[in-house]
Amino acid sequence: MLDTSARLLRLLSVLSTRLEWTGTELAERLDVHVRTVRRDMARLRELGYSVEAAPGVAGGYRLAAGSALPPLLLDDDEAIAVVLSLRTATSHTATGIAETSLSALAKLERILPARLRHRAAALRLATVPLTASVPTVSADVLTLIAEACQGQRRLTFGYRGRDGEASARTVEPYRLVHTGRRWYLVARDLDRDGWRTFRVDRIDAPRSTGVRFTPRDLPDAAALVADSVTTAPYRFQARVLVHAPADAIAERVPPTTGVIEAVDKDSCQLTTGANSLTLIAAHLALLGYDFTVLEPAELIQELKTVSDRLAGAHRASTRHRPR
Repeated sequence: MLDTSARLLRLLSVLSTRLEWTGTELAERLDVHVRTVRRDMARLRELGYSVEAAPGVAGGYRLAAGSALPPLLLDDDEAIAVVLSLRTATSHTATGIAETSLSALAKLERILPARLRHRAAALRLATVPLTASVPTVSADVLTLIAEACQGQRRLTFGYRGRDGEASARTVEPYRLVHTGRRWYLVARDLDRDGWRTFRVDRIDAPRSTGVRFTPRDLPDAAALVADSVTTAPYRFQARVLVHAPADAIAERVPPTTGVIEAVDKDSCQLTTGANSLTLIAAHLALLGYDFTVLEPAELIQELKTVSDRLAGAHRASTRHRPR
């Protein structure tokens, strides 16, 4: 049987995995009597942990938020996942978190067991970030917007559109969506009476008005952003039936380039856009799978034009190939 200190640590670990546990469930997990669980709960409270207990047959225990951050009890895979996430955050698209991420990472790596320090060091030494020049946003701005979404409070801010035109917006914020390169806010624009997506790096001086609202007609936030970045901004939009599984196409088409919907296990529909039909035709040709254009009709003609051009290049190259 575990001694008291080890059992308390185990109890903390178990409590952190679920919202609520009954005394009987905890007793079974720790292989002790229910009375021991009650004594251990009292001991945790003496040590400063906020443990709540609901009385009655259906009652249980939960680890509530306290005034101080308790030690986190992570298994090996969880610890490595945190290390990897913190290291990734040092080159993220949110500004102001790199230094704090490095500080937290240093603290975590110092207390890791030797077997995990070796794995963390391997990740550090073998990983080289490929950074891109993309707009970044302030972590404070992201937090303010997230709290407005959570609290269902209206936001006002200045916004710079795709054409550079500035405007003032009042919105009912719903969700933040991260595409891997940019952050987007999905919100109901009150002046335009409709759902809109806003690039967060184009938002200026956001402020919560304190006015509460009741969400209505909630959209699929990720789908709305996907549509706004893959087709809506472009002159041409295309729908294509690709004769390949959706998973296979998802490996070749990032979510910022096209929306993929499975039709059956052997085919999927790709929706994408561009300002040039030639670019769409070239992109489809490079997929490496057979496909059928559903719309627009102009893309079908463009495919013939590109096909004739490639066939002509092939004939000419064959004739001039050295013997």
